Amino acid sequence: MDANTMRLLATAIVMGLGTLGPGLAIGWIGSKSVEAIGRNPEASSKVQTMAILAIAFAEAVAIYALVIALIIKFVA
Repeated sequence: MDANTMRLLATAIVMGLGTLGPGLAIGWIGSKSVEAIGRNPEASSKVQTMAILAIAFAEAVAIYALVIALIIKFVA
């Protein structure tokens, strides 16, 4: 394989693995927050705020993976 093919393959692997973790984390955070609100509806505003913050942090990991993939594709 030539260098361009390896670069595209590395980009695909980084994006695939880099979005798998945050995708699972966002689903897990969402399910646990719905479960927590179901158990204690009075605390829904606090749970919702913390869930949105945690989802934002999990999504940041996917953005880091995108940046690394773009560096591999265009710079390396």
